[in-house]
Amino acid sequence: MDTLLPTENPLIEGFLIERTPEPCTVVIFGASGDLTRRKLLPALYDQFVERRLPPGFTIIGCARTDMTDDSFRAKMREEVGKYARNVPLHTATWESFAEGLFYVDTEYDDLGALSENLRGIAINRNQATNWLLYMTTPPQASLRILHGLWTAGLAAGRPSTIVSPDEEQPTRPGWTRIVVEKPFGRNLENSRNLNHMITQIFKEEQIYRIDHYLGKEAVQNILVFRFANRIFEPVWNNRYIDNVQITVAESLGVEARGGYYETSGALKDMVQNHILQLLALVAMEPPASFNADAVRDEKVKVLRAIRPITAQDAVRAQYAEGWIGGQAVPGYRAEKSVSPTSTTETYVALKMLIDDWRFADVPFYLRTGKRLPKRVSEIAIEFKRVPHMLFKQTPADQVEPNLLVMRIQPDEGISLKFESKVPGQSTRLRSLTMDFHYGTAFGVATPEAYERLLLDCMLGDSTLFSRRDSVEASWIAVQPILDYWKEHPVDALPQYEAGTWGPEEADRLVERDGRRWRRL
Repeated sequence: MDTLLPTENPLIEGFLIERTPEPCTVVIFGASGDLTRRKLLPALYDQFVERRLPPGFTIIGCARTDMTDDSFRAKMREEVGKYARNVPLHTATWESFAEGLFYVDTEYDDLGALSENLRGIAINRNQATNWLLYMTTPPQASLRILHGLWTAGLAAGRPSTIVSPDEEQPTRPGWTRIVVEKPFGRNLENSRNLNHMITQIFKEEQIYRIDHYLGKEAVQNILVFRFANRIFEPVWNNRYIDNVQITVAESLGVEARGGYYETSGALKDMVQNHILQLLALVAMEPPASFNADAVRDEKVKVLRAIRPITAQDAVRAQYAEGWIGGQAVPGYRAEKSVSPTSTTETYVALKMLIDDWRFADVPFYLRTGKRLPKRVSEIAIEFKRVPHMLFKQTPADQVEPNLLVMRIQPDEGISLKFESKVPGQSTRLRSLTMDFHYGTAFGVATPEAYERLLLDCMLGDSTLFSRRDSVEASWIAVQPILDYWKEHPVDALPQYEAGTWGPEEADRLVERDGRRWRRL
């Protein structure tokens, strides 16, 4: 018999004390695109299966593609069946979910039809005027949507109640929130302009600038690891930490996103948002409380303390043809929609310094790239070597420093490397590793980042979302390098063979400090 999937798990018993959002309607602009079918709809379906969504929950897909409610539901059923965690789909469960799935074909700057649908749904399905507006569109389309929302009365100044046709009890006043996908602008000036336009229509507390990396369980656990375990705080500073390495590696190339990537590059696409958010979580001071503004205040302080990057501390490169997983792959310049003379970087490595008391003079080495040997994201914190080596049988230069590694993906967890004595008469040392794995510890696969983030939007919890000052501080941190590259154009970038860990210039960036990249 088709029923909702069971959610009981003895390994996480006692941890499922979670809030359920109020009844609401999610409007997805750009609903015919990749993000909706691969991430958003599967995430919402998984939350529905696990009973985290409220009664009367509704989704309205909004795009310019010609579709009906039925054709949209059929398409989404196919996509959710591919990408959701709770598969195969149960017929009764899907049909119950699909009852709240609708589609509006409209131009973005004329949202009158959408407005009518929202008000009708508020009367017929959930009796609440709570609206979550999600923009998955490029920045130029987002501006049209903002104008359309304003003229249709779907932002500020909309009616506080909606009276049903039979003049029964009116629906109660509700909230409106807007979710903005990255990129948050193309540079510092453009980002400021975009933020200015959004805040002309919505209040800051209504705006949720989403970075899906912050929704990953392993990223959220950084705060818990640091501030719920007292033993690490005394050594979390420049007296004990030698350097921090943050790596976000992808084995894929640009695939079908060549046109987008040509206007972006690795620095804007990954460093300005994802990687700087990871850096801030590692380096921030303990917040006064665990609420959205307190946490985000401390992160902004870190971003503002980043020392301006010089050209000598930045390396960029492009992948050339090579081999990935036994398959020959083309170089970046040979990819679809990429200029054969492109100087857009697909790899970047940086050395950053933070001018504050905790991490003064501790280098943060950041690297990200496409067509690297494997997909992996991690934060490696390397501690200083012991000041005096007691065990003379093992040369000091052969003893590895302690290493704490927080794995973000694909194998979420934490490992700690330390030295131990090898059994036997003599005193010989060997490096050992203690490992924590999410899947093993809790007996479940970690949920997709969008599941947590979408639920937080509905609950009004903005802790894991970027505030306007945080976005600006991130752009300020990388803008000197963007300006330098623009002022000193080159005909070609250094190349690295696909399937390798990047160019030699990146190795020299850390080797000149007497260090080396961690082997992955």
